[in-house]
Amino acid sequence: MERVGFIGLGNMGRPMAANIRRRQFPMTVFDLAPGPVAALTELGAESAPDAGTVARASDVVITMLPGPREVSSTVLGPVLENARPGALVLDMSTVDPETTDALAKACAERGLGFVDAPVGRLAAHAERGESLFMVGGSDADVARARPLLEAMGSTIHHCGGPGAGTRTKLVNNYLAILLCQMNAEALSLATAFGLDLSKTLEVLHGTTATNGQLAVNWPNKVLKGDTKPGFAIDLAHKDLSLILQAANTARVPLPMAAAGREAFTAARARGMGGQDFSSMLDAQCAAAGVAPPRLPS
Repeated sequence: MERVGFIGLGNMGRPMAANIRRRQFPMTVFDLAPGPVAALTELGAESAPDAGTVARASDVVITMLPGPREVSSTVLGPVLENARPGALVLDMSTVDPETTDALAKACAERGLGFVDAPVGRLAAHAERGESLFMVGGSDADVARARPLLEAMGSTIHHCGGPGAGTRTKLVNNYLAILLCQMNAEALSLATAFGLDLSKTLEVLHGTTATNGQLAVNWPNKVLKGDTKPGFAIDLAHKDLSLILQAANTARVPLPMAAAGREAFTAARARGMGGQDFSSMLDAQCAAAGVAPPRLPS
């Protein structure tokens, strides 16, 4: 059984690392916050003082970090400088394609394996071991990573070679994030019209207007008044910025993404960046001057 290193124990990383440890993989962990590290050591993981120590102790190094800057500085610095010969780097962060391509190239030059496997679904799914992974990498590297992915999730899509997972994640998040803004606008309009929320949702779910955010996520989050972040507005804004940057590089116009990002910028300006991205409903209702609709408890 390979020894696993896990760097980045945030809302998603901590439960995913815990699920790996529960499968009895030997594990070394590092995070800047002491709380999540303590939670993993209670499960039998060893704590490390820095990312380089994690790399020296591990056959597979997993990173789950906020964005391109953190991933690049961690992997291209202490991880690769201290990696064991033949180690595998498994990055599950949401970053831009250029960052992923740079990681894959640097790992290949050092004879290391590399897999990009950004995560679909939410923190609640990660807690239950039901994450979805969009995976990029060679067949051999993905096969090596698969037992760990299976420990953390229930759905694994091998999307292609290195970088394919990251690119698929950007396409996925483009739709998921913009649907939040579209749903927010639609329900704020329904509220301004004085329509009953339950009846409006019944109609929408019976037509092609329905979508996964409205049908699955929102009834368990903002429509019941729960705005604790499963996926925060700040992260959604970051992802939209990555999407627009990647689209610009590919010369693909995304006018709706540009407009959507400005709506998320406005919500952040209201101090809502740490709330769940379904809270775009509350931001939109505030702008419209109506009370946010809620389903009966």
